[in-house]
Amino acid sequence: MASAMMSQMTAATLAGGLTALTPNSSRKLLNANSRVAATPRLATSLAGRVRCDAGKGLRETIDETTKKDITEAEILKNMETNESEQRSYFGAKPTPGFDQAVGFTPRPEIERRPETGDKSFLSVFAFDGAAPETINCRLAMLGMVWAFFAEKATGLTVVEQLFNPSTSGLVYFVGAVQLFTYASIVPIMNGESTDARSFGPFTARAERWNGRLAMLGFLSLVVTELIRQAPVFH
Repeated sequence: MASAMMSQMTAATLAGGLTALTPNSSRKLLNANSRVAATPRLATSLAGRVRCDAGKGLRETIDETTKKDITEAEILKNMETNESEQRSYFGAKPTPGFDQAVGFTPRPEIERRPETGDKSFLSVFAFDGAAPETINCRLAMLGMVWAFFAEKATGLTVVEQLFNPSTSGLVYFVGAVQLFTYASIVPIMNGESTDARSFGPFTARAERWNGRLAMLGFLSLVVTELIRQAPVFH
């Protein structure tokens, strides 16, 4: 009888102890879970800030290495000292009245420059605007490299690569035009000309001359292949 009563008292004591411990244990468990759950959010937040800081630092580093601010004073000085700014498109000194009337002379540099001039679509894509020569030069350089490797690989001329039903040259051409046009327009619309960037031998002047030679070379390549009816690079 006594042993039975002792067993009941012991069981009740243990149950009460477990009941009393349950809230504290639950709170500790919840606190531990909340810390564990908060850790990923904290890590994600820190990682996001680190990525943003790293991206900002990288951009600043690139700008410091490659970018040069072109001021209005520098443009005005170049207009006074650069003889090419005082000549027509054909390299001759313009005749007062006639050349200006028929449009043989470019606009003043301060009006053409994205840094100081009009950045509207018509101004940027005018004959003397910042976009046409830049885009055409880059596409011509890409076209020469592409033509060399594609003709070596396929044995087709440039025209055949574009219009042959068995090739996808026209699709790639349209895609390249859109990509290079967009990539060239964005800095211009943001007020930055190609002369504002340089890295070692990679300057805007070098790009222009290489692009002009590439335009002449690509045109000669197409004309030669139309006459010969065979690829130049084979």
